[in-house]
Amino acid sequence: METTVPAPNAPRVLPRAEWVKTLPQTIVASCVLLLDAEDRILLLRYAEGQPGAGIWGLPGGMLDQGEDPVTAAHREVCEETGIVLDRPPRFIGYDHRADVMDAGPVIDFYFHGGRLPADLSVRRSTEHDDHGLFALDDLASTALMPPLPALTALHTAALAGTVVCLREGRPA
Repeated sequence: METTVPAPNAPRVLPRAEWVKTLPQTIVASCVLLLDAEDRILLLRYAEGQPGAGIWGLPGGMLDQGEDPVTAAHREVCEETGIVLDRPPRFIGYDHRADVMDAGPVIDFYFHGGRLPADLSVRRSTEHDDHGLFALDDLASTALMPPLPALTALHTAALAGTVVCLREGRPA
């Protein structure tokens, strides 16, 4: 006869709803790489008073409640530049950062939004004070997020049709 005796100090198993509340909260964002005919990247500079003021970055931002990364990519590009993507952006990579500005972990999804027409005008949101098209070679001394190694890897992935995995802003 087999008898099972509970261990006196066994850890208690939490109901799923309680257990989920113990998991780390992760911020999720979508960013879009847009290129012109010369393979220059559209970057936006964060305005004074914004987190990251003075830093240049890709159009993008955090997902809204219930929003998926592709929908967020469309929305963020439109909100930040006035550009409406005419097709679904292509996934080109992700970056996992363990802690961003003491807010905890962040996962950024990166998409290639296509080529910009030569006559396109950018209508910036109030969170940005400047924009421009930049060749990678011209960004060595520029304050960037993502950092230059990540931006270079994403640029390569966009042109080659591949995907890059980043960790803390660096190719993994």
